[in-house]
Amino acid sequence: MSTVNPTITTLHHLLDYDASKFTSAEIQLSKSLPEWINKTGSLKLKTVLQKYLDFVTQHIQSMEIFFEEENINSLSVNNRVMQAFIEEADDKLSNCIDAEVKDACLLSCIQAINHFKISTYGTAAAFANALGMQKQAAIFYAAEVTEKQIDDRLTQLAEFEVNKNARTPVALPA
Repeated sequence: MSTVNPTITTLHHLLDYDASKFTSAEIQLSKSLPEWINKTGSLKLKTVLQKYLDFVTQHIQSMEIFFEEENINSLSVNNRVMQAFIEEADDKLSNCIDAEVKDACLLSCIQAINHFKISTYGTAAAFANALGMQKQAAIFYAAEVTEKQIDDRLTQLAEFEVNKNARTPVALPA
């Protein structure tokens, strides 16, 4: 398969198309995460998001190997779903004036993105397994696992720090 916008007539074509779309999503996310990390007040959240950025970079590199093996030579697709997640996060963050509430907002936006990515990588792993592509399935499964690990870290951070701090932000006089 030589392009990423073919007619989808087989499960293999669908896998290649989906992989192109969510690789685009990872690239889009990798451009937004550094700015979001800078907006974070919680040192623990900042650390988890930096680790997440490292995982995103690893996912992009893994997908480049997949594309080489699949002979896909173009990443000219845009992921509208990820773009919507990013725009929604930026919009929400622009309306948060308290640092603790901003952290809770950002964490919730990242988890929404994270859940989308768990689904896409899990589906890709299932498609690859159905096609007998165990090596490729392992790439997608590994990405799904790292997404779940980040999700677990974010959930714990939300429950034990970020949401508690956002619940009663310090009110500054106007």
